[in-house]
Amino acid sequence: MEEDSYRTIVAPAEAVLRERGSRFLAYAYPIEEEDEIKRLLDALRKRHYDATHHCYAWRIGPKGALFRANDDGEPSGTAGKPILGQMLSKEVTDLLVVVVRYFGGTKLGVPGLIAAYRESAVAVLEAAQIEQRTVDARLEVHFSYLAMNDIMKTIKEIQPKVIAQKFDNVCTIRLAIRQSREEELLARLEKCEDASIEHLGYK
Repeated sequence: MEEDSYRTIVAPAEAVLRERGSRFLAYAYPIEEEDEIKRLLDALRKRHYDATHHCYAWRIGPKGALFRANDDGEPSGTAGKPILGQMLSKEVTDLLVVVVRYFGGTKLGVPGLIAAYRESAVAVLEAAQIEQRTVDARLEVHFSYLAMNDIMKTIKEIQPKVIAQKFDNVCTIRLAIRQSREEELLARLEKCEDASIEHLGYK
């Protein structure tokens, strides 16, 4: 995979696994911020209030730099880690995977639990639509009407995505461009007289 691209899921997905009486309900959600995780977990805990465990793992960021795995009372390393392992295997990020377990009366043992949570994660990631996206730099350009022609010519030739624009006494245009082409765009914009550029980070 290229440096400035990553894989994530397009929409929520679900899958069900049955293992010796226990039911494992797997859910995958696309997320962008850590704040979203608690809301999604709380909603599932409310929906499956009578379940035995709500185990999960998540990754955020193009390189999955932020991540966590939680066993929710299962033996250490038997649930969250196998779920996270499948995210790493599929090279997907910006998502939360939760596996809700209803205990069926038969203990599965450590190897059995690891296999069940791993297979649940496999099933829900296979059910999800995965797409490759680019890491984009976001820029806001402020300029006067005098610079309008130069700015618009640059946008037409380099073709960044125009997110928003406002033409007033001072014109403002917000752009997104793939990280690998950011320097090229900045070099051109900086040549435009009367233009100031604000970097809004990467998304």
